[in-house]
Amino acid sequence: MRATGGLCLIVAFLLCCPLLHAQQDVPDIGTITIRDLRDSGDMPERPVAYTMAAETAFRKGLGVAEGGPGNFSVYASAKKEPPDEYGDVKAEDVGESAPALGSSSDPYGDVATDEGVSVAPRPRIADPLRPFNVAMYHFNDKVYFWVWKPAATGYSYVVPLPFRNLFRNFYRNLTAPVRIMNNLFQGKPGHAGEELAKFLINSTVGVGGLRNCAEECFGIEGRNADFGQTLGKWGVGPGFYLVLPFLGPSSPRDGFGFLVDWAMRPQTYVGTEFFDYQNVGLFVHEKINSTSFHIGEYEALKKAAVDPYVSMRDIYIQYRTDFIENR
Repeated sequence: MRATGGLCLIVAFLLCCPLLHAQQDVPDIGTITIRDLRDSGDMPERPVAYTMAAETAFRKGLGVAEGGPGNFSVYASAKKEPPDEYGDVKAEDVGESAPALGSSSDPYGDVATDEGVSVAPRPRIADPLRPFNVAMYHFNDKVYFWVWKPAATGYSYVVPLPFRNLFRNFYRNLTAPVRIMNNLFQGKPGHAGEELAKFLINSTVGVGGLRNCAEECFGIEGRNADFGQTLGKWGVGPGFYLVLPFLGPSSPRDGFGFLVDWAMRPQTYVGTEFFDYQNVGLFVHEKINSTSFHIGEYEALKKAAVDPYVSMRDIYIQYRTDFIENR
């Protein structure tokens, strides 16, 4: 209990320390206008934000300026109009009404204007502990390839898929108190009632939660919720980015939320201590069983990323932001 109390004090200190809550220096793209994409003599002094969309638009604009296929000013500067191979065909001849005087002939309206195109702001978070976080990322990476993946691969080879599904349903049903309480904390009694009904149905008709009968038979899906999300719903910020050993990407808010959720898990009280061999062993088996369904996903993400650490951080921030704001 002393170790648990000390850990809670450390997390509380990290949450309250104002020096570690500075925003990360990530350039904001802001607003991109068509005027910004035009080719002009001062382009080296006015660089366009380097995104794939901006680069494509810039290349098209550059082709127009150099007299490419899209350079309609070539015809405007000619002394006479180019010959029309179809002759003088009027709108009335093809059954269309002529556009009114002063109106635009563009059926989509005046799309090509100089008004800015709003770009959704990227969620940002401070990363003052980056050396520590990078070290923990590489540590977790080695743990995955040396421990988690071999264990999950061997486990999936020994335990057939139907039995692994039973274990997944069982652990999911055991963590129902976490979802019930957090839905209540967030002021969503309807979702809390759904989770309670799901827990009762799966614990009885579903044979102790081995079968997800509430969703399969009655269509009750429920709603995921954790205490980190609850804190975010009530306006508590993440603090800063933090990579925890064995647990992966997190933040002081979500790390403290994990401790609260751990206290609401029935597995926690299997042993005599808050963290002991019994409840930690059940947690490890739960994670190995879950990892057996997702072997190869982390490898694909790491292979596709230019900087895996930055990619994992951005994905985690985006996921938690969407989980809190849109649910």
